[in-house]
Amino acid sequence: MPERVDKFIAEHHLIPDERKLVVAVSGGPDSVCLLHILVGLREKLGITLHVAHLNHELRGDESDADASYVADLAQRLDLPCTVERRDVKAYQRSKRLSLEEAAREVRYRFMAEVAQATGAKAVAVGHTLDDHIETILMHLIRGSGTRGLRGLQPSGTWRFGKLALTVIRPLLEVNRKETAAYCRHYRLKPRLDTSNLSLSPLRNRIRQQLIPLLESYNPQVSEALLRTARIAADDLVALEEEALKMGRKIIKEQENTVILDKERFISLPTALQRHLLRASMEKLLGSLMDVESRHIEEIMTSLHKPAGKIITLPDGLIFAIEYGRYLLGNNPTALSPFPSLETEHALQIPGITALPGWQVKADVMERKPITEEGNSWTAYFDLDQTGDKLTVRPRCPGDRFQPLGMSQPKKLNEFMIDSKIPQAWRRRIPIVCSPELIIWVAGWRIDERVKVTADTNQFLRLEFKRI
Repeated sequence: MPERVDKFIAEHHLIPDERKLVVAVSGGPDSVCLLHILVGLREKLGITLHVAHLNHELRGDESDADASYVADLAQRLDLPCTVERRDVKAYQRSKRLSLEEAAREVRYRFMAEVAQATGAKAVAVGHTLDDHIETILMHLIRGSGTRGLRGLQPSGTWRFGKLALTVIRPLLEVNRKETAAYCRHYRLKPRLDTSNLSLSPLRNRIRQQLIPLLESYNPQVSEALLRTARIAADDLVALEEEALKMGRKIIKEQENTVILDKERFISLPTALQRHLLRASMEKLLGSLMDVESRHIEEIMTSLHKPAGKIITLPDGLIFAIEYGRYLLGNNPTALSPFPSLETEHALQIPGITALPGWQVKADVMERKPITEEGNSWTAYFDLDQTGDKLTVRPRCPGDRFQPLGMSQPKKLNEFMIDSKIPQAWRRRIPIVCSPELIIWVAGWRIDERVKVTADTNQFLRLEFKRI
């Protein structure tokens, strides 16, 4: 078995350049077997090992005994060891997760912290071929799509905020019977986790009930599932290459937000659309741990919805539909070209007024310049109609104004929709008001009732400049 593990490590380039590994050891046969094999290979591989064990505080004295066993084993093998305990149930309550999800998140965060503290770039875990098959079935049951059918990979990356963790699985071609036999041969006496006998976790039901049932239909069902996983992995490699080519033409990144060209994205084959969405979400979140197939499908069914549609995704991610583009990020409003405008500000007329991110210059003139200024942020008004008690504020619910050229007032929200102003921008567009009415949606249109006419005596010129 050590020779097979050595070959698998070399084939998949699992050892990091730094040659430091944290080995996650629960005390069960798989992780104990992994640790013992890596100790035997460490001189050949040129690696240094650090054992890590987390007491999840879920099984009382049994959990404490597991921690003691791992600490003693590390001492016998003359390896440094970190053993800690975390309250997984408290984390589960605070995050509203299943117990399995909470334990996984707490465990991997702990491993990432140990790796960071020891200078290791990777953590070796004892996942076996059986775990791989169970994971394929779990993903199939949950409808995880083609990506989920790949099951476990030889290596992968998990991210928790600023913490990043590379996970390697050297035993992925070894089954549980072999790890148990290995432990018996070397008299390692691993611990038995009695929670594995419970039928409550989905993985345990798959292991104890579903796989034996499937084997009654097809004794070679495990080989069939592994073949499906290999095919799915090969198909995804081809998709990734094609999606990468197309993504360069379709995707831009700005302010931690992915921007997708709407017309080009919709023209892609559906499979490439899904893949680009997953790849974009993975880039933003660091992993697809909390992203399920249903999240991708919710986006897919909304692609032709009108601008303004927003879909809330895991970890605070938002998918927003705008005119001519899709936005994927935690805060699409950050893509607005305008600064945030939260309160009302009085304008100095004539004079210069400083607003958050803006400078507004107001001039009173006896005549309007003959040459028109081609600047949407400069406008002229009839001062007798506007008065000099003007303010600038964000839009408010129920706002109405009469756009230049129209005979009747219109809801401001409808005007912004008709003008194809992205929803993320609308709250930030300066609205210039007199005591009676909105006189200018700055950058877009003035009100018909304050326009300059042949009877205008005094002209008011307003100019917005970004600062």
